[in-house]
Amino acid sequence: MEIKRLVPGSRMSQCVIAGGMVYLAGQVADNTSEGVEAQTDNILAKIDSLLAQAGADKSRIVSATIYLPDIGTFADMNKAWDRWVAPGATPARATVEARLASAGYRVEIQIVAALA
Repeated sequence: MEIKRLVPGSRMSQCVIAGGMVYLAGQVADNTSEGVEAQTDNILAKIDSLLAQAGADKSRIVSATIYLPDIGTFADMNKAWDRWVAPGATPARATVEARLASAGYRVEIQIVAALA
């Protein structure tokens, strides 16, 4: 099986394509001074870009895992998510409270999608 890595780094790749599937690393916002909704908007734009580079789009997402350091911000994250998610193509999803790598991160999203 061929494995293709996009935006590889020394520790991880931002995107790995294998077996007809696209696996994104956990995505975090570029600007940590923003709130949960704005950080989520930024992350979702990054996800759109990575999926496009891989040859997929948000309608092909099969699974999403969302990490929040404060589950009390669930509604704020969902405001951005609900504007963005493809109608009729909502993925399986889990949202969990977890400590993130940096105190400034308010949300992290990991995605698995199918190629067309």
